[in-house]
Amino acid sequence: MSHLPGLDLTRLAGWLAAERPGQAGATLSARLIAGGRSNLTYEIGDGERAWVLRRPPLGHVLATAHDVAREYRVMAALEGTGVPVPATYALCTDDSVIGAPFYLMEKVDGTPFRSAAELAPLGPERVRRISLRLVDTLVALHDVDPAEVGLADFGRAEGFLDRQVRRWSAQLAASRTRDLPRAGQLHSLLASNIPAQSAPGIVHGDYRLDNVLVDSTDHPAAVIDWEMATLGDPLTDLALLIAYQKLSRLPGGDLVTDAASAPGHLTEDEVRSRYRARSGRDPAHFGFHLGLACYKLAAIVEGIHYRHLRGQTVGTGFDGIGALTGPLLEIGLAALKEDR
Repeated sequence: MSHLPGLDLTRLAGWLAAERPGQAGATLSARLIAGGRSNLTYEIGDGERAWVLRRPPLGHVLATAHDVAREYRVMAALEGTGVPVPATYALCTDDSVIGAPFYLMEKVDGTPFRSAAELAPLGPERVRRISLRLVDTLVALHDVDPAEVGLADFGRAEGFLDRQVRRWSAQLAASRTRDLPRAGQLHSLLASNIPAQSAPGIVHGDYRLDNVLVDSTDHPAAVIDWEMATLGDPLTDLALLIAYQKLSRLPGGDLVTDAASAPGHLTEDEVRSRYRARSGRDPAHFGFHLGLACYKLAAIVEGIHYRHLRGQTVGTGFDGIGALTGPLLEIGLAALKEDR
């Protein structure tokens, strides 16, 4: 058995044999699917079957931002709803197995389109269909009644926006390696302009195209990467989706995702209109939500930059990611000022 950063296959095989007797071979192999930007994701196989394993990233993180038990719980709860999710198999909260909590889930066939270059060969018509369905799936998620799927206690919706401002301020402070004066300005504007919240619902927390596996018929096969999911104001998901569209046009935006810049993708206004028409929710005070989304993205990007400087990211493509923090803060400030 080989060893990958953050994954001890020998210990994992022993745990799997005890947890799911007879359902996995004694010899496992693994490959890293995604690393560094969020929870680490591996494909695990025994020669006949394959699963996906998720664990927190290595090094400096806020524990609440990478709670795999919460991620496991929300996906298990959404099975059987109109929201496509992978089947969940087993959760391990014992750090002694691989050094951190982790879970196993179904390996779903589908493509997480991260770049415009990946989407472009499909042509504008298919790209448009994919982006329409991306919005419709978000509406389906926000239509789910948390209590009906056992998630009534999954978060505290009251005061959600205020807590989000404080949470991402703390994340930025914990990851800061340089002076970011615009961060303080944006935080002050957010903290003093918190609007009334829309009707609460399940919030994905990082909804974008490459967190959705798209099947060969251009339909969403599974929504993945639920590590930031909670109960709160669903408009924060819509705003973050649009913030990612803005990021896709920044120099270096492809280090995160530039899929929204592909020909045929819905524009920002079309995304908002489609969401409003299908959900019935009115994105009032959207400048605040967009400002908060950019502040959150800036904190996430700065956290990745922090870990990269310390050699704690797994994978490649992080050298220039810190250059995105400043422009994201500027976009957030502009959005809030337009909202006033």
